[in-house]
Amino acid sequence: MSITLNRRGFLASTAGFIALHPFSANAATNQAHLRIMETTDLHVHVFPYDYYADKPRDTIGLARTASLIQDIRDEASNSLLIDNGDFLQGNPMGDYIAYERGMKEGDTHPVIQAMNTLGFDASTLGNHEFNYGLDFLMKSLAGANFPVVNANVALEMGSDPTKDKTLIPPYIILDHKVTDGSGTEHAIKVGLIGFVPPQIMNWDRRHLEGNVQARDIIETAKAYIPQMKEQGADIIVALSHSGIGSADASDGMENASVPLAGLDGIDAILTGHSHLVFPSPKYADFAGADVDAGTLMGTPATMGGFWGSHMGLIDLLVEKDGNEWRVVSATSEARPISKRNEDRSITPLVESDAKVLASAQTEHNETLTYVRRAVGKTDAPLHSYFALVADDPSVQIVSIAQLWYIEQMMKGTPHEGLPILSAAAPFKAGGRGGPEYFTDVPKGDVAIKNVSDLYLYPNTVRAVRVTGQQVKDWLERSAGIFNQVAAGEQDVVLLNPSFPSYNFDVIDGVNYQIDLSQPSKYDPKGGLLDAGANRIVGLTYNGAPLDLSAEFIIATNNYRAGGGGRFPGASSDTVVFEGPDTNRDVIVRYIVEKGTISPRADSNWSFAPMQGTSVLFDTGPAAAAYLDQVDVNIEAAGDGPNGFARFRISL
Repeated sequence: MSITLNRRGFLASTAGFIALHPFSANAATNQAHLRIMETTDLHVHVFPYDYYADKPRDTIGLARTASLIQDIRDEASNSLLIDNGDFLQGNPMGDYIAYERGMKEGDTHPVIQAMNTLGFDASTLGNHEFNYGLDFLMKSLAGANFPVVNANVALEMGSDPTKDKTLIPPYIILDHKVTDGSGTEHAIKVGLIGFVPPQIMNWDRRHLEGNVQARDIIETAKAYIPQMKEQGADIIVALSHSGIGSADASDGMENASVPLAGLDGIDAILTGHSHLVFPSPKYADFAGADVDAGTLMGTPATMGGFWGSHMGLIDLLVEKDGNEWRVVSATSEARPISKRNEDRSITPLVESDAKVLASAQTEHNETLTYVRRAVGKTDAPLHSYFALVADDPSVQIVSIAQLWYIEQMMKGTPHEGLPILSAAAPFKAGGRGGPEYFTDVPKGDVAIKNVSDLYLYPNTVRAVRVTGQQVKDWLERSAGIFNQVAAGEQDVVLLNPSFPSYNFDVIDGVNYQIDLSQPSKYDPKGGLLDAGANRIVGLTYNGAPLDLSAEFIIATNNYRAGGGGRFPGASSDTVVFEGPDTNRDVIVRYIVEKGTISPRADSNWSFAPMQGTSVLFDTGPAAAAYLDQVDVNIEAAGDGPNGFARFRISL
């Protein structure tokens, strides 16, 4: 593309007019505009494609983000392109490379191939880089044509962080060139230092324990920044694969970007890990964050979404005073690749970059083959036709996988030894989705794409610490999906249509019955209706009545743990574990590890008997094939409305 500068300070190009950033247009002699472009949390999303759903998706993909890069570079006289971590894992392409193809010496990982194609200047590590083990990580990094830095993961600890033998270089000082407002070229040394949450030692204990150690982010930064200054860094940029959380530093904090930004010597900070956007209204009330200025503790900052959804941008106007450079002004933004319309539809703002697609086309094709073939087997069908009236195999497998994962994650924590329960709800259970909107995976092979049938949403795993009373109230909240039924009534409609199925949590690890003769304690939105209502009866743990004062861990997802559905005990105050993995990924890992899964419902819940009483329940017509597998007294009762089949349950 040919480029010339017109008199109004715009770049004239074959693609149209591109406005120069004011820092480039107005820089004086000895002033230069340095633009820092950030991608973060790519999670192997090179293509704009949802491998779980096996269809294109306009809101994701480095190939789409790449189409922003040339114009963004053209807006600035000097720029750097940096990735902020979590690039090696996170979708089926990453699993395919790790579990199927492998990484031999000399191989290049497809996401690295794409990043090489775009000419990244540097990257840091995210927590997910460790998911497949250190050997896989190091072989993958060997293919990068750019430096990768991390300061707080060490093979051997020294007396202070600067004495550590780090896994990879803690920082790099780039010898960069910038052109000032008069057109004169200057040398500038840009220091880049990387950080990852120290929680990796728990999240990937099986790969890391005995091999590496992780230091606190703030402690590490305080040690290295003076050293970087001594070695000539004019500008220091922190590559913080850590979220925006509390402004007060605490030892070992996971989301440390705000106090990190407040350290002397850091001129700009790239954040990530949280899969959010900064600056944005999301952070309007966070201490230390100024979303209008785009700063954390007064330091310019950005977070570029996830999966390539945004390009994070920090623009620095730097000025040379003698032999030193200093930042005199800054702006920040996060530029999206798509927009959501008022009708919830998506409009892509860019097309995919052909060279980036070509760089990973072979692996994309291989991944499609991978997701469409079996990665394991199920010795029982996985269906959700009766998930709202009986313990169900499709919900059961989600609960089992969550329990398997959280049991590992609780080891070595203050919560180890507490009994662990698992809460899961059916997502595809008819309703407004129609009579075909159900999970239905037959006995036999399970493909990765089937996991999207089991778990629709890209939620991440969470765990909360609750009391026995909160466990009971959690179940009372779920039981609000059912209409009240008087003893002796016949053919009462069972389900409240205003209650979404994704709020019908079944908790595995306890046994209980639901007494439909009692009123609901909560309304469909979680508001308290009747404090004295008591639908959950016969609630036991390990064969004994549940101790309402005892404490439990419940494995769930970020939506529920964050207050979604207003479930008693599920709130930010009770969260004890925020997993870096999606629930889908956990299910896939569980299937891969087990080979053959046995997701038979264990009938840990049922309706309390009501002599001479029956209810009607509508589900998909295909449910008839599974009637003999349902542990309730159920029979066909003709056709329901809108193509549904109707069944009668005798209580």
